[in-house]
Amino acid sequence: MVSGIAHAGPSGSIDPSTPPGSAPVPRPAWLGELTERLETVTPQWFSRFLPPDEGGRESAVLILFGPPPAGAQEDEGEHVVLIERSHTMRTQPAQIAFPGGARDPEDADLVATALREAEEETGLDPAGVDVVAQLPSLFLPPSRFVVAPVLGWWARPSALAVRDPAEVHDVLSVPVSHLVQPSTRFSVTHPSGYVGPGFDLDDLFLWGFTAGLLSSVLELGGLSRPWDAGVHRPVPEHHLGGRA
Repeated sequence: MVSGIAHAGPSGSIDPSTPPGSAPVPRPAWLGELTERLETVTPQWFSRFLPPDEGGRESAVLILFGPPPAGAQEDEGEHVVLIERSHTMRTQPAQIAFPGGARDPEDADLVATALREAEEETGLDPAGVDVVAQLPSLFLPPSRFVVAPVLGWWARPSALAVRDPAEVHDVLSVPVSHLVQPSTRFSVTHPSGYVGPGFDLDDLFLWGFTAGLLSSVLELGGLSRPWDAGVHRPVPEHHLGGRA
């Protein structure tokens, strides 16, 4: 199966299929249905780890869906933006993640944090992002981050590229059609006893917080297809130097 995943690489870029100055690309219908269903689910839908009463380190990630980039097949459908973290980072080396990071004092809110971090990591133009919703904040116990997922639609796409190689190894544009293929899905097992959803991204392995959140969003959007959760794959050795 051809995945259709686009990579910026260490020094390249992923270019938009729409020329500068084009009219905004309208949201797909499933995003509207997703926002309606958000009102019917509890935060536990996305994770069993919710922020403790004492809070934690505020941060945000950008879950950005958009039209396919230049060079994609015309019928490929929507893509989502992901990053591959630097292989030399002290925590979570080489892991696939959403763009995002800690809130700065200058950030007006957590939406601003998500957009700023995405710009710093991938070079995208925040002005082209149509913010759809801010999902319930979730907790990452190992780092004590309280993470606000910000759901966005890329109405005016711009080029993507690695901005800081010390933090980002690659930027990916991944077709939703690939993510929902049953053959792409599996359950991840970790030596700690953790079991959660995973995605096969060609030679890359998506697991942990990002995979769980992405799986929940795809299901809430009505895009998921039945897959065999009984297929288990262990976390690759090179991911065990960091945390999910």
